[in-house]
Amino acid sequence: MKPAPEGWPRISTSLYYEDAHAAIDFLCKAFGFELQLKVEGENGRVEHSELVYGGGLVMVGQADAAQEAKFPYMRSPSQVGGANTQNMMVYVDDVEAHFQQAKAAGAKIDKEPETTDYGDDYWSDRSYGCADLGGHHWWFSQRLRSKA
Repeated sequence: MKPAPEGWPRISTSLYYEDAHAAIDFLCKAFGFELQLKVEGENGRVEHSELVYGGGLVMVGQADAAQEAKFPYMRSPSQVGGANTQNMMVYVDDVEAHFQQAKAAGAKIDKEPETTDYGDDYWSDRSYGCADLGGHHWWFSQRLRSKA
């Protein structure tokens, strides 16, 4: 298998928001992403963006009428009755501190931090779940113990 293009992980995801500018600001403030690239088009519309976190990459785009005819699958949860067809999962160094930061920034917490131990043959993680300002669901976890 050939390597991915330089600066890109093998797998990344795209998320769409009705207000991509606000979403980018929120994801950086609440979850600690860093803006790597933002391409703006006509009237300042976000055409493409890249946010990075620990080697992972999330692209954030605008979900609006300009995209609907050409790309009808580029919708935000708020445009499809709140439905999510994916959940993002991110490992962080300190899940308690991350939880407090996300909560303070306005993330909708739907699962308080909880430890799950999968047994000695597997691992133990401490995780919490939340939704961002566009309704996308996220899990943030800290590995407490690796396979014995």
